[in-house]
Amino acid sequence: MTVPASSSRGCPPTIVLVDDLRSFVDGRGAEVARTSAAGVELLDRYRGRRLDELWLDHDLGGDDTIWPVVEVLERAAFDKCPFDVGVITVHSANPAGAAKVAQVLRRWGYRVRVASGSTDVGYLDGPRVS
Repeated sequence: MTVPASSSRGCPPTIVLVDDLRSFVDGRGAEVARTSAAGVELLDRYRGRRLDELWLDHDLGGDDTIWPVVEVLERAAFDKCPFDVGVITVHSANPAGAAKVAQVLRRWGYRVRVASGSTDVGYLDGPRVS
């Protein structure tokens, strides 16, 4: 297992999770955004700072998806000022959506791994039923 850069400096890793329902099952410290708008706002706070891990879900409830967050990452890379992210993990249960997100972000030079069905994230209070 690779140790995030901040961990090797004695600091806890900086982790952001964008997911409408799930959280980290091991309780690791992370800032969580439940909507794409909150995800964009959170990313803006990390502009110019190191982000060890960015976890992205594709479908964020209703008509909301991760695409506004992806567009912020794309725009930054297009402007030659990409976000400093150790790894972006796309953990969506939507395999087609996850693959497309990964393809787009890799094209801009981000390090991306697809972890659909990852056991790192889960419904801590059980899944919501609508």
